[in-house]
Amino acid sequence: MRWSPKPAPEAGITSILTAEVTKDPLLSHLLAVRGIEDFSSAKAFFRPDLKHLHDPYRMKDMEAAVERIEQARIKQEHVMIYGDYDVDGTTSVALMSDFLDGKFPIEAYIPDRYKEGYGLSFDGINLAAELGITLIIALDCGIKAFDQIAHARQLGIDIIVCDHHRPEQELPLAKAILNPKRPDCLYPYKELSGCGVGFKLCQALCERWGLPHEHYLYPLLDLCAISIAADIVHVTGENRILAHFGMERLRNGESRPGIAALLQVAAKNPHELNFRDLGFTIGPRINAAGRMESGLRAVELLRSKEGEAQQDLAHRIQQFNTERREVQEVIFKEAKDQLDPDNYPFSNVLYSPEWHKGVVGIVASKIVETRYRPTIVLTKSGDKLAGSARSVTDFDLYEALSACEEHLIQFGGHKYAAGMTLHESQLPHFKAAFEAYCQKNLSTDQLEQNYFYDAQAHLSQFTDRFHKILKQLDPHGPENPAPIFLLKNLVDAGQTRAVGGDKTHLKLNVKHQEGGPAISGIAFGYGHLEKAFKEGQPFDALITLTENHFRGQMSIEIMVESLRPAE
Repeated sequence: MRWSPKPAPEAGITSILTAEVTKDPLLSHLLAVRGIEDFSSAKAFFRPDLKHLHDPYRMKDMEAAVERIEQARIKQEHVMIYGDYDVDGTTSVALMSDFLDGKFPIEAYIPDRYKEGYGLSFDGINLAAELGITLIIALDCGIKAFDQIAHARQLGIDIIVCDHHRPEQELPLAKAILNPKRPDCLYPYKELSGCGVGFKLCQALCERWGLPHEHYLYPLLDLCAISIAADIVHVTGENRILAHFGMERLRNGESRPGIAALLQVAAKNPHELNFRDLGFTIGPRINAAGRMESGLRAVELLRSKEGEAQQDLAHRIQQFNTERREVQEVIFKEAKDQLDPDNYPFSNVLYSPEWHKGVVGIVASKIVETRYRPTIVLTKSGDKLAGSARSVTDFDLYEALSACEEHLIQFGGHKYAAGMTLHESQLPHFKAAFEAYCQKNLSTDQLEQNYFYDAQAHLSQFTDRFHKILKQLDPHGPENPAPIFLLKNLVDAGQTRAVGGDKTHLKLNVKHQEGGPAISGIAFGYGHLEKAFKEGQPFDALITLTENHFRGQMSIEIMVESLRPAE
């Protein structure tokens, strides 16, 4: 494990920002590292504005999508809102269903993860035909559903695709395809979530129907924020605006009742919510519905209006999440036992027919943390194998799977996360091809996790004013990560101790060896260092700043990302 400073910005830029914006060289450095160079760009960053959202009609096929939906409204057609079973898909279906509710008859549909698999399915399309549906709005899926869309056309069903996954050179013959990543789309922001693409369609429909954004569009922002956090898309540009105002609604108690019920069962105070909570607390619970039963339970919760129904659904999803964690731990241990660095030094491709399909993606992420290599975890799904892949820094999984596609039935996804299906007979050839690609394309630096930090700091710099301004850099995520600071020569200031049922973690109270203020915090997985701290050994740490709320009081704390003996 290596620690590396991020590339330093030009000294002149930091000086300008210190003079014009922050009055604090460390804060100015953090802004400059994020590409902010002057007062105007700092203002746009610190003061997101919904007026800065792009014109939705700049997206290719938006006019065609709006016209087809208007036709459905005039003729009162029966419309299916179809989305994937993960957080992005279920929030998308809830968003679109809420917006179009009352415009025409609607059927919300989430495919069965185990019977139908990812994306548009023949089963779903056939059901639509049986129900007399003539239009399907497919959200967070469809960009590679060539055969399924052709089948729908034969049945007299039009499909509007709202997707954000990387397309092929050719596109399926849908009625309209909204995807900012399609090569012929000039939309200026390319990193929207699937729910974000659905939001842009709603924005365009608001303009077509003359609906005020305050009543019809902005109440959808809580769903956008959850999808952005859970789908790990870039938190820049338009996504950052959507996430900022979605978080604002969540913290102000303006979120939909179903989300409030989820927060309650998760014991989260909305006023103390942070963006990380959406990805690590709310997202897994929504995902658990699709993993353990059906994603439709999550959609029902997100759309529910009745208090008793909300509580019942929230507790049911909480139980799904508990079951998911238990299953996940068992599979993680079994997957670890399969690691084979001697024969596969550059990749991890792990398989058992007994593993639960709903948790293989989470297990893949945990395997990457254990052995830092591109990782695929597979299980049996019907007569095929299905799995999820997770990557290491700057290794493009989509490109890797493209290079191995002769050994796959289908695949799709992003740079850092992807899914695939294959025949069991293809597995040995796929493992060999994937290993060969990783060996050829992984650099030496990518074989070891590298923590990049923003700047070296001293505990005396973490004042209330500093923290207040630092919070305005939130929401954090890919391309706008939470600032990481290097703190050197930390020693126990009293009461540092191992905590947790098995004493795995370290509750810290530390100061610099030379003196100065002390700060509390947590170092997950470092409980074994309790004795060293008690004996006065100094440590260097990479940390992020967090808040602790207790009895109405807030204090600044540190969360340790990495810890090692002081140099």
